[in-house]
Amino acid sequence: MINILAWSLFALGIGHIIYGLVKFREPITEAVAEGFVNKFKSPEVRRTALWFLMFGFLLMFAGNTAIHAVTNADLPLLRLVGFYLFATSLVGLAALPKSPFLVGAILSPLLIAASYGLF
Repeated sequence: MINILAWSLFALGIGHIIYGLVKFREPITEAVAEGFVNKFKSPEVRRTALWFLMFGFLLMFAGNTAIHAVTNADLPLLRLVGFYLFATSLVGLAALPKSPFLVGAILSPLLIAASYGLF
């Protein structure tokens, strides 16, 4: 179970990137066609697309960290990942109540509980 939770966080990052590439296909394609470098300043949708994609990579990184923690039985590290995800999810839900931050808000307490050996 604990391994599935860690991999779920990694998968959430991959899903975030795939969804971002689909949702923001047009602004990303335009920025790439214009040379990519320094092409995300404006319009605002390009900045949004870039940050949305970058957040996906950060979720993958957090997932990799959680996988590493589980593999090496480093429960304090897993707990840390869970608390950071929980804080990020709460802020995200407060800012955007109708958003997928709910997934993180559900996953993070499970990671924290697992880090205390409850699974």
